[in-house]
Amino acid sequence: MYATVTQPLTFEEFLAWDDGSGREFELLDGIPVPLSEPNANHEDLIERLCAYLENHCQENDLPYVSRQSKQVRLKTVPGEKEKSRKADIVIFAREEWQKMKTSSSSAAAYIPPPGIIEVVSNNWKDDYLTKLAEYEDLGVFEYIIVDYAAFGGIRFIGSPKQPTITIYQLEGAEYLPPKVFRGQDRIDSRLFPNIPLTAEQIFAMSR
Repeated sequence: MYATVTQPLTFEEFLAWDDGSGREFELLDGIPVPLSEPNANHEDLIERLCAYLENHCQENDLPYVSRQSKQVRLKTVPGEKEKSRKADIVIFAREEWQKMKTSSSSAAAYIPPPGIIEVVSNNWKDDYLTKLAEYEDLGVFEYIIVDYAAFGGIRFIGSPKQPTITIYQLEGAEYLPPKVFRGQDRIDSRLFPNIPLTAEQIFAMSR
């Protein structure tokens, strides 16, 4: 038997909730919604990129902590039921992560994190449209979309389609026009200045 939800959950209640199935969930209007499992290439890229960024932050004394598959609390208005996204990689402020280490609560982005990275899969419209709007509204400073298998629509990755990394950076309350990287283009990130990575080196993490 799996646990069912009889009334909407808060974000904190959702983090403590477990239906016993072992599945992963996001919170939509207070209701847990199951996620599909990523393929092996998708999972390898997330794991390797997250580890690379964590090492890069430590070696360069950057004030960030990189963690994979973490829940992000989305913005809601008073009276609205809570929502979350389980982001592929969350870039936490180191200070916020250290604060969570002193708490018994689940590690999650309770406040807007500096950065989020999503690796694109078949449901690419979520990453390029829905999550883009959600993370902009939340105030995520840098949103990075890694489309290693060219899943996205041609209006985002061009024609013919090719693997693309798209970076949105917040200016005021809105994202600037995106920066697009392919092949041997070197990544230009405000969170990770001078990071010695090309787009192709990131795509290769999936292989």
